[in-house]
Amino acid sequence: MREMIFVMIYVSFDMVLGAYLIGNMTALIVKGSKTEKFRDKMTDLIKYLNRNRLGRDIRNQIKGHLRLQYESSYTEASVLQDIPISIRAKISQTLYMPYIEKVPLFKGCSAEFINQIVIRLHEEFFLPGEVIMEQGNVVDQLYFVCHGVLEVVGTGEDGSEETVSLLQPNSSFGEISLVCNIPLPYTIRVCELCRLLRLDKQSFSNILEIYFYDGRKILNNILEGKESSLRDKQLESDLAFHIGKQEAELALRVNSAAYHGDLYELKGFARAGAGLNRTDYDGRSPLHLAASRGYEDITRFLIQEGVDINIKDKFGNTPLLEAIKNGHDHVASLLVEEKAELSLDDAGSFLCSVVSHGDSDLLKRILSNGIDPNSKDYDHRTPLHVAASEGLHMMAKLLIEAGASVFSKDRWGKTPLDEGRMSGNKNLIKLLEDAKSAHLSEFPPHSQEITGIS
Repeated sequence: MREMIFVMIYVSFDMVLGAYLIGNMTALIVKGSKTEKFRDKMTDLIKYLNRNRLGRDIRNQIKGHLRLQYESSYTEASVLQDIPISIRAKISQTLYMPYIEKVPLFKGCSAEFINQIVIRLHEEFFLPGEVIMEQGNVVDQLYFVCHGVLEVVGTGEDGSEETVSLLQPNSSFGEISLVCNIPLPYTIRVCELCRLLRLDKQSFSNILEIYFYDGRKILNNILEGKESSLRDKQLESDLAFHIGKQEAELALRVNSAAYHGDLYELKGFARAGAGLNRTDYDGRSPLHLAASRGYEDITRFLIQEGVDINIKDKFGNTPLLEAIKNGHDHVASLLVEEKAELSLDDAGSFLCSVVSHGDSDLLKRILSNGIDPNSKDYDHRTPLHVAASEGLHMMAKLLIEAGASVFSKDRWGKTPLDEGRMSGNKNLIKLLEDAKSAHLSEFPPHSQEITGIS
């Protein structure tokens, strides 16, 4: 009897010890494995669901999604984390490029831009019935469909749902909300098991910062309905506004590079397709700014790129005038060699203002570039009238040497000589009288009055 009891106790102890050893050995073998991580994650998830008392439907969705991740984890990019970035980029190009190239959203975009998109994609799987994006939310992700089908659902004010369209492979969604920063117009729901590629907003924005020309293409593709049918006119208005805003920002960036003399950045804008004739809110082009700052290298580059050398800003100023006004003779000569014109909308008023300010250097440069010294302002006063009335001997001498007439009459019938006599400057009066005598000796007496050119 004692022997039987001993044997029973011994066998029981042996079984317990064996089970303990086998369990520990199994735990050691699978420790850190994918299965154990999944079980631990599922355990933590169940605790979280119980603690927050979440409903059965959402419980099933979360558990199902976690199981899907586990079952498809062999395709996840997480296994590539220890591989160099350059190799990972090549893998992404091999796996995802065939899908992204066919996405209508990127129609007409450069190969470099699409390549940057591809190497930043993340692969995800979704089960049927899952809602990926919900109407009214502002999203920060852009998705592309590789496999599966999704439905675009519109929700009415009464809560009724209407299927707007189906998203097939090579489709994309989330672009309108992402690009324009507006609420998502529709809900996106999975119809059958889907394999999607995700691009986060920050990565997308960083790429567009460099490839802004491609960003313009994307906006046009959306607006023209090539990627999604925009039935809502408000969406079209939002997109048009965003396009205008982007154009204005781009013009400022290009002009900023020209203003600061950054030829390298300006060339980068040109390579990326930015228009170098874009103007800012004052109508000033990059050539205006380069000429006004005296950047000969940038001026030459812009001319080589075929910009309009006679473009006027909102104040009627041309690049040549900007170079002349700021004393950049080398830039002015370069523009003149390229047949730039010094056209002034109101040459008379401009010259009168220059004379009034006593800027003899600017006056010389203006006159040497072919502006008529007998141009008149609104009161029919010539620059010589102003110089004579203010007693500016040097300015009057420059004007007379350039061909200014002492016989021109203003609105009240006064000539520059009349104005000079009123100023009391004897040297100036002598200068004007000598000019009058020289003119009379050259022309017959009946040609004493010259009306000038307005």
